[in-house]
Amino acid sequence: MIESIAILERLVSFPTISRTPNTKLIGYVRSLLEGQGIATRLVPSTDGENANLHALVGPEGKSGVMLSGHSDVVPVQGQQWIKQAFTLTRENDKLFGRGTADMKGFLACALRAMLIATRTDLKVPLHFALSYDEEIGCVGVRRMLDMLASAPSRPAFCIVGEPTELRVATGHKGKTALRATCLGEPVHSALAPRGFNAIHLACDFIDALRQQQSGIERDGARDDDYDVPFTTIHAGVITGGTALNIVPDRCTVEFEIRNLPCDSPDEILHRIEDAAARLVATARASFPGADIRIEATNAYPGLETSPGEEIVAFVQSLSGERQKYKVPFGTEGGLFRQRLGIPTVVCGPGSMDQGHKPDEFITLEQMRRCDAMMDRLLEKLTW
Repeated sequence: MIESIAILERLVSFPTISRTPNTKLIGYVRSLLEGQGIATRLVPSTDGENANLHALVGPEGKSGVMLSGHSDVVPVQGQQWIKQAFTLTRENDKLFGRGTADMKGFLACALRAMLIATRTDLKVPLHFALSYDEEIGCVGVRRMLDMLASAPSRPAFCIVGEPTELRVATGHKGKTALRATCLGEPVHSALAPRGFNAIHLACDFIDALRQQQSGIERDGARDDDYDVPFTTIHAGVITGGTALNIVPDRCTVEFEIRNLPCDSPDEILHRIEDAAARLVATARASFPGADIRIEATNAYPGLETSPGEEIVAFVQSLSGERQKYKVPFGTEGGLFRQRLGIPTVVCGPGSMDQGHKPDEFITLEQMRRCDAMMDRLLEKLTW
């Protein structure tokens, strides 16, 4: 039987950077599973460049447990790697390579479990869900959720295998990504007061975002299970202007809301839109073409699983970790819960402290512990 580290070596060799095709990796996974008689179902992207994969071992028509992960990794461009990014390198107790922690280590352990499951008398099924372009906003998994929504049965539980050092995470914030396009009136910079500078309007808009953030931090909801215990608003990219001697007529601001599950991102956005409308009203008194147009570019919900739910004790019994916490990053877990009603937690090997960094690694100890966790899961599915 193939071991998880051998599977990880193959997975790392595929440079499945977000927004690039993952079909070669999917082909490998499909061949690995179908070689052991496991039927797979692909859910391709609209352009055919990427695909989700769903597989199931065990009796159909029953609930079972879903293991969910993503195939894409973040770019290595601009990072100073000493190791080879897409070649698994073993050094002492560490396995280096892009995606080892986030999250191909978990995928390798989950695939090993699927192969072992074919020789196990499962009373309920083990599901495996592999999605694409998670790193840019849980893009691909939505098409797979549409497919699962019409399936004859749904899993009783879902384990999203993002790196938590095998601690059970019961929640994460939601995210709404947005773009504000600020419009001004161009003139030669020698006549700057006769035009309206879109970059200046964008700066005023960013100041309004900061005021909203201050209000949330001062008066908003808090959840001390998070490293940052309140909803955040963050401007990450600003683009505007074409030449120094032209007053710019357009400037875009890309910003995000990362909300506690108890906070409504729509309500926060309404407050931001009201602030933008006030800025525009003031500007239009002198410059009728002034405007701020806000559009959402992506969103996924937060995850909030009660510590008393059955899934929490179940996954703790698998991982051996009793500590519960909430992760600062997002996952597809909120979508499984919101759209399919499946109780979900986040639990996987490795640490996000190594994720997204040069010379990313996972330890052999974490891989062994995750394999043991999967063995305990298979044992429970035979009861």
